[in-house]
Amino acid sequence: MISQNKHRFFLSLFFFISGFSFATWASRIPTIKTAFGFNEAELGTVLLAMPIGSLIGLPISGWLVSRYNSRVPLAVGYGLNAFSLALIGFTHTTFSLVVAVVLFAFTTRIFNISVNTQTLTLQKQFEKKIIGSFHGYWSIGGIAGILLSTLLLSQNVSIQHHFLAVGIIMVLITIYSFQFLLRGDRSKTGNKIILSKPDPYIFYLGVVVFLCAICEGGMFDWSGIYFQEVLKADIFTFGYLIFMTFMAASRFLSDFIIARFGMPKTYIMSAVCVTAGISLAIIFPTFWIAMIGFSMVGFGTASIIPMSYALAGASKKYSPGMAISIIATYSITGMMLGPPLIGYLAHAFNLRFSFVIFALCGLAFIPITRMFFDHQRRILAEDNKD
Repeated sequence: MISQNKHRFFLSLFFFISGFSFATWASRIPTIKTAFGFNEAELGTVLLAMPIGSLIGLPISGWLVSRYNSRVPLAVGYGLNAFSLALIGFTHTTFSLVVAVVLFAFTTRIFNISVNTQTLTLQKQFEKKIIGSFHGYWSIGGIAGILLSTLLLSQNVSIQHHFLAVGIIMVLITIYSFQFLLRGDRSKTGNKIILSKPDPYIFYLGVVVFLCAICEGGMFDWSGIYFQEVLKADIFTFGYLIFMTFMAASRFLSDFIIARFGMPKTYIMSAVCVTAGISLAIIFPTFWIAMIGFSMVGFGTASIIPMSYALAGASKKYSPGMAISIIATYSITGMMLGPPLIGYLAHAFNLRFSFVIFALCGLAFIPITRMFFDHQRRILAEDNKD
């Protein structure tokens, strides 16, 4: 019998290596841009491969989680994810790069739906909230990935050796950790998408996640470029590093913050941090001001996805796995629009101007979440009448 804490440890480990893997890819985007000679618009077009691959993976991941226990698609998806990451490093044509990135995004989506389904199942065995800590470990993994990338860049280690080494580590961890994942979590009901008028409960959460995904995706893919081209920083990973560091800190604190202030106020605080932080970086494009601004954006965006996933898991219409799959559709749409939109705006105007999109998304958190909680209160009131 595997203990709850052991399940939690190995799920945390999967979140950690997932963040490590994603940061490995994202921190090397400037390297790829230089190697292929892309301009901002061309890079934005290549980055479309990520959300396209994720969208392809969404219906498949939802079906897999409803058909099997989530640990099976989790492990298989992550093993293939490690292979696709290594493959990116060895591409030499734009076509092969796009194919490898699509595969990387596709397998990432299968893994993410599966691992978040596991966390919602495990959360039911704990009295205190633990979901925020899982996403915190994702951010810690991201920090570790950025630090390793920064070190390897300083030592002129090739992207091929970098990605291959990380891929091998990912496979070894997946093979060993499989035995410690939750079993028997396949839901028997709520596994089919009901084609009807959108459920307001899921819709409002989806829009919030969509806006957050634009911010996160844009920061993941363009923070390094911003520090490289706008701030002229010698080590362009600093912006991504500070963003991820404060995202991690916020996620470990998020369970405490939510318990202290409640989700409605936490969403508002997130909106203020994102809007104020990115505004600082745009208005005062100097290294240290941008570092402060990027840290605020990281702190602000961190709680949005964990809170929204937790709320989605309480849906009365869908199973946790299917609810997360639907919410993830909004997330991937945001990821699809965010990075390319930044690229096209940067090409048409400049990179500083394009980052205004993040401030607008941050402001929009406030009215959308207010509509969600108003709807939630109406549902509770109706249930109490019955």
